[in-house]
Amino acid sequence: MRIVMCGGGTGGHVNPAISIADTIKKRYPDAKISFIGTEKGIEHVLVPKAGYDISFVKVRGFKRSLSLKNFDAAVKAVTSVMRAKKLLKEAKPDLVIGTGGYVSWPTVKAASKLGIPTLIHEQNAFPGMTTKMLSGFADKVCISFEESRKFFDEKIREKLIFTGNPVKQSEITRAEARKRLGLSEDKVYILSFGGSLGAEKVNQYCFDLMSYVKERPELFHTHAIGKSGYQKYSAIAAEKGYDKAQNIEILEYIYDMPVRMAAADILVCRAGAITLAELACMEKTSILIPSPNVTDDHQYKNASVLANACAAVVMRESEVTGEKLIAQVEALAYDKSKREVVEANIRRFARPDAVNEIVDTALSLIGK
Repeated sequence: MRIVMCGGGTGGHVNPAISIADTIKKRYPDAKISFIGTEKGIEHVLVPKAGYDISFVKVRGFKRSLSLKNFDAAVKAVTSVMRAKKLLKEAKPDLVIGTGGYVSWPTVKAASKLGIPTLIHEQNAFPGMTTKMLSGFADKVCISFEESRKFFDEKIREKLIFTGNPVKQSEITRAEARKRLGLSEDKVYILSFGGSLGAEKVNQYCFDLMSYVKERPELFHTHAIGKSGYQKYSAIAAEKGYDKAQNIEILEYIYDMPVRMAAADILVCRAGAITLAELACMEKTSILIPSPNVTDDHQYKNASVLANACAAVVMRESEVTGEKLIAQVEALAYDKSKREVVEANIRRFARPDAVNEIVDTALSLIGK
């Protein structure tokens, strides 16, 4: 069995593809799985690290405003399909699976033209442009939010399968995680981060939060600054004495995220689709600050689905202040019953078997 995966640009597209590939490989060790991506996307690092071969096409997205770059995008939209078709003829796959990003467009379209069965997976509540364009070519479309159905044409809806987002399951319990971190059961543990590179506004608001936490020993706060702001915020931490506080931990990057999330009572973070899926599977209370710097404002749309179900607190970045964040944390930290309501509500969004449902759907296209 030969399978080609495609998905790229960001970890939010690449990691689900790798998770799907790993699951297929676990079931069928002899399966030949390779990837098609772009040299500029994060896939050129993550895919080889996961142990898979990757080939590249040149493709770029269209700008929503008038731009000369749209001419280049139009040319690549054609030439990338030709390149993808050539790569697929060489790979001879039985199946092509796309998980989003611009690279899915030429690969899935080329596969469809060649008569190769195709499946695409959409991580976000509001489907991206690539998914919408490819939905007419793909044999099956897996979605991660029931709310996504209304954004597809009527004739496409029969192809839709609600699976959720594939996430790595953490087997560590809250008690085990706290023991590993040296946290007592009575501590309210706040975990905050803005992503591997960091987020200026999230850092700013969470450093304001530290001024509140510092004076309250019953709270413990871990914050990951991220690479881009580490030097700046490390200096601020030293200036304000946060680096010496017994109940504040400041890191550049969190390498043991499953342990930290398992131990946490309250998370303050962005609202990427995979992050939300992890929060749901781990039944966590969260304060979400969606990134405004993403296509179609999809993080806010993802988060709004949870907010409408009282399954998370959502704060627009442009409207947040340190004082407002402190107020939200205070309301949750000192009222366990409020956290329990949020945890019960987000539990309804958990799809712990999502990756197996996606793989089952994909393999059914080739009679497996």
